[in-house]
Amino acid sequence: MYAVVDIAGKQIQVEEGAVVRVPRLALQEGDRQVLSQVLLLRTDSGTHVGSPHVDGASVEATVLGHGRAEKIVVFKIKRRKNYRRRNGHRQDYTELKIDGIVAPN
Repeated sequence: MYAVVDIAGKQIQVEEGAVVRVPRLALQEGDRQVLSQVLLLRTDSGTHVGSPHVDGASVEATVLGHGRAEKIVVFKIKRRKNYRRRNGHRQDYTELKIDGIVAPN
């Protein structure tokens, strides 16, 4: 069983027991979160597609921690103009452990 969930504007496919990285959420470590914006739910009995969300479906998750991803180098250049700009960026993330997926009745 898996679900596609909308978390902070990103669509993420989750399964029970999986650990996923999502954009940073304003939650503390150890907090439990119920994600109710389920866009698609695939079970043994079939597939439920929401319009836009599946009614009665939710995903339960626990916050494992927060962190920062690896640095990404952004380099801009314009040839023959002596224009070069180098910037770095590290994205903040939250790690969620998916505890369970609740299917609609």
